[in-house]
Amino acid sequence: MQAFIFDLNGTMVHDMEYHTRAWQQLFNEDLGGHFSWDEVKPQMYGKNREVLVRMFGPDRFTGEEMDRVSLEKERRYQREFLPHLALLPGLMELLERAHQQGIPMAIGSAAIPFNIDFVLDNLHIRHYFQAIVSADDVTVSKPNPEVFLRCAELLGVPPADCLVFEDVPKGAEAAQNAGMQAVVLTTTHAEAEFAQLPNVLHCAPDYTDAFMRGLVA
Repeated sequence: MQAFIFDLNGTMVHDMEYHTRAWQQLFNEDLGGHFSWDEVKPQMYGKNREVLVRMFGPDRFTGEEMDRVSLEKERRYQREFLPHLALLPGLMELLERAHQQGIPMAIGSAAIPFNIDFVLDNLHIRHYFQAIVSADDVTVSKPNPEVFLRCAELLGVPPADCLVFEDVPKGAEAAQNAGMQAVVLTTTHAEAEFAQLPNVLHCAPDYTDAFMRGLVA
């Protein structure tokens, strides 16, 4: 592969529990919902506005209200997760080896820039990435391939030569729709949930196994 494209949440950092918790608290305590953990967790993909529409319908909030709710949710998430913020085991070594060998890398995430900056700047890893595509840069979320195709375009690498790292089935499906192979981090979903996706090369809980280490000689 000539380029690596990383999803962020659940793929680079193990934080999806904190996102789910922040959303559930906000849904139930602030917005009058009665959602269980099992009802909230499957909705943890796509843009924040899309999450709100899936949970409350298209007519509950104005665009301005959704942006305000979204920002409050991210503030709560960041406050709770900051003491635990760390890359998944083995990822720093992979980033450094790829960087030393001149492999271009990008982030393709449904996160807003506020959250991407939170991770990159607190962990001091921004210099590893030649392109960052956030929720603000695409019109349609995963499983639409727009985010990954945009990353490939910015890196100047054909889609077929890009390897995507993902943690959710919708993300791996987006990679497939972009004509890209994928490696799955099983931080939030079991390996069996990706069985229907032929573009998934490997599943692992982190970046420390032999397959991951072998991605960069």
